[in-house]
Amino acid sequence: MAIEPYLFFNGRCEEAVEFYKKALGAEVLMLMRFKESPEPQPPGMIPPGSDNKIMHACIRIGDASVMASDGRCTGQADFQGFSLSLTAANEADASRKFAALAEGGQVQMPLGKTFWSPCFGMVADRFGVGWMVTVAP
Repeated sequence: MAIEPYLFFNGRCEEAVEFYKKALGAEVLMLMRFKESPEPQPPGMIPPGSDNKIMHACIRIGDASVMASDGRCTGQADFQGFSLSLTAANEADASRKFAALAEGGQVQMPLGKTFWSPCFGMVADRFGVGWMVTVAP
């Protein structure tokens, strides 16, 4: 059994996928646009002109799969009540990944030593997705 996050970017999914490719080395495993769907969207499901938006994508970040979509393309994405936890190989790797995620985002807790990790920090990326970057003790 696997639990995989599914993120809805409400119109900014392609931008997010490209950002994660650059920031974290994400690999696109699958990407389907609304116009490529084998069945038409129900009336009113997506706004007119959204045919080129992403209906479903799956990206691999390290050993994890993250699914994503533009959803109903209704505007600003709302990521609350969770964070994605990323375990970096070492402190230098954590610093690189944290800085990449923080570009255009908001640092919530700068990287630093904690009682559970030699290097831990929290950041919301430019899309509002929360990340906890850590190095295993």
